[in-house]
Amino acid sequence: MTARAARDQLLTAWGIDIDPEMLILALTHRSFANERGKIPTNERLEFLGDAVLQLIVTERLYLAHPDHPEGHLAKMRAATVSQTPLALVARSINLGDYLLLGRGEEKTGGRDKDSILSDTMEALIGATYLCHGLEPTRAIVEHHLADLLATALERG
Repeated sequence: MTARAARDQLLTAWGIDIDPEMLILALTHRSFANERGKIPTNERLEFLGDAVLQLIVTERLYLAHPDHPEGHLAKMRAATVSQTPLALVARSINLGDYLLLGRGEEKTGGRDKDSILSDTMEALIGATYLCHGLEPTRAIVEHHLADLLATALERG
């Protein structure tokens, strides 16, 4: 598969287009970057994406559960945006297939590590936000987290 075909396949699964350079940055793990001479990594996008994800999920839970106290909403949010559930969402779109990993991470199963998958999901959210703004990003996040949001009450 060509790089363009792989990119198109990922973006189809994600549901919205992302600038090609921004997408590459979102998929670039630090292990890959270090082997290539310290090129930029997805960590800054991950930082941004985490904040955007927290906002979207917090607002959704706040509006959906008006009678629940802050402490319960926080538990529901944590059960929705933590490493394991985000990794499940990443696996649903085969995100691991597209990661840019260094040789060490490749050899140790990095494509299926919850930590790497969840961090890359946040970077993808950050890239989506920078390319399209909050509302389109909200739609994508809510689409991919729909099952998690629907069961947040039970899991929280």
